[in-house]
Amino acid sequence: MVNSPSSSPTVGMHIDAVIAQIQTASTSQLYATVIAVSLAFSFFLINSGGSSSALAITSRDEGGSSSESLKKNSPRKQRAASAPEPKWHILKMTNYIVTTGFMLSVLQFASNASTYLNDSTSLLQFLSIWSIFLCYFFGFFGISFIELDDFDQPPTQQHQQPVVSQVAQPRKSHQRPEPPVKVVNIHPPSSTAPLCSDPTSFKKTSSYNISNLKELPNSEIASLVLQDKIKDHLLEKLLDPHRAVEVRRLKFDAQLDTLGRGGALAELPYRHDLDYKRVLGANCEIVVGYIPIPVGMAGPITLNGESVYIPMATTEGCLVASTNRGCKAISQGSGASSTILKDGITRAPCVRLPSACEAAELALWIDTPENFLQLKAAFESTTSFGKLIEAQPTVAGRNVYIRLRCFSGDAMGMNMISKGSLAVIEHLRQVFPELRLLALSGNLCTDKKAAAINWIEGRGKSVVIEATIPQDVVRMTLKTSVPAIVEANVNKNLIGSAMAGVVGGFNAHAANNVTAVFLATGQDPAQNVESSNCMTLMEETPEGDLWISCTMPSIEVGTVGGGTSLPAQAACLKTIGVKGGGENPGDNARQLAHVVAAAVLAGELSLMAALASNSLVAAHMAHNRKPASK
Repeated sequence: MVNSPSSSPTVGMHIDAVIAQIQTASTSQLYATVIAVSLAFSFFLINSGGSSSALAITSRDEGGSSSESLKKNSPRKQRAASAPEPKWHILKMTNYIVTTGFMLSVLQFASNASTYLNDSTSLLQFLSIWSIFLCYFFGFFGISFIELDDFDQPPTQQHQQPVVSQVAQPRKSHQRPEPPVKVVNIHPPSSTAPLCSDPTSFKKTSSYNISNLKELPNSEIASLVLQDKIKDHLLEKLLDPHRAVEVRRLKFDAQLDTLGRGGALAELPYRHDLDYKRVLGANCEIVVGYIPIPVGMAGPITLNGESVYIPMATTEGCLVASTNRGCKAISQGSGASSTILKDGITRAPCVRLPSACEAAELALWIDTPENFLQLKAAFESTTSFGKLIEAQPTVAGRNVYIRLRCFSGDAMGMNMISKGSLAVIEHLRQVFPELRLLALSGNLCTDKKAAAINWIEGRGKSVVIEATIPQDVVRMTLKTSVPAIVEANVNKNLIGSAMAGVVGGFNAHAANNVTAVFLATGQDPAQNVESSNCMTLMEETPEGDLWISCTMPSIEVGTVGGGTSLPAQAACLKTIGVKGGGENPGDNARQLAHVVAAAVLAGELSLMAALASNSLVAAHMAHNRKPASK
């Protein structure tokens, strides 16, 4: 018998041997092998790929040339620039293949389930296949728990070597001056680069823990906040409430400095401080003290192509945070565009004539154009900036209510128009000697009261503001969907308000933001009644995005006079860039009206999103609850 020469093992023989080994292996060994292969494959996809895109992003963020940026960047930034870009497209394709295979196996089993259930071999094969699929799925979803930034944490603070930016610092009365805030990139970089034009605004903030945070100077901590290494709203927890305010002031001062408003917060007190000499004869009488109201800062919000910060004085928890979320969503979209339709404050003196016919004769006389010019001359003889725009007489028996509307420059204008109204009445007495003044204000103005005439005719600044929010931003930032928020707005702000019979109240909470900005900037808080007139409209665009607008016909604001001269309120006006008179009369007051409308738009957007997603109560329970003081 001749032995045939031994032939080399074929590929099929190797496969048969591997299958035999798999069949003899224990179940735990098989599961461990599958999980290890799945995780190894996932890590390979995450940590493999080119570094060009990361380098491009880093270069763009630093805002300078590549060589200079690499020289100035910290080791962490340099490592981030050379880090491999994950091959997400391969992982995505693999997910499709695995999911398709899993569904096909389920369909195959369902097509002849009775047979497979009675065949132990076939049933074991299906269970084995499904086990492999499940192991892959567990390994894939486990990727979401991996924080890649955590692998790149600097061991000590000495690795942070940011570029030094000189900014104005708040005054320190009992501490040594803080060193300049160190920042790599302050956002926004300038007034001509609003938030919606900066792709880094969509970047997710990574966690950053420093064990010796309290030992760092305030300027270093402010730098970390500016670089999004530390969440702004966590400062009170990481430090203490008093020091958190100091750090936050440094942070906002650095940001405001990029808009040319560095040092604006210097006069905004955060310790007990009020110069009562400024109050005497101007703001309050029989003074015994003052009520401190916390001032928060929302923004930046992109408003008419510029980045704006909004100071808000309030004691309502979550209001500033909610408005800030709305500002972020608006700026991630189109930004807000605002237009003023009318600009004129009103006063309506009530006069009486001997008879109703004579009252009608007076009304007809005022409506004559050449006679109105006489009243205009009399009015404007009392003021340098005021201009009489219109006089509308309304007859009620022997009474005539003359609604005068005037342009008041940067002042809110009540004193100006009241003085001019007296001059108008004196001129009318020359024509109608029996005219008698009953009240300088006949309530047809209408001031500090809800009135349809303000809703229809307007008073102060009549503003309309709008923005378009991409559907991805609605989903990611506002945590809801476009159809859901549109439906909630129609049924709450329109139908619900109509059922209640409101006047000018077709909104969610416009008065909240109007009052907060009024208190911060020294406006008359009682005028929030008519200033909060607002209709909020929302629509889904053909592209599936969210369009939102607020129409506010009677915002009454000024940047000179009244409470605007007090240091704290003046500081808040400085943060907006509207303290005092504008280069052209009325410019600053109009800009403040735009800012009030922007605050309302942001607040409406955020609150309606919370209502649409049913997260309002949860947010207040999480962020607006504190233990009772002992």
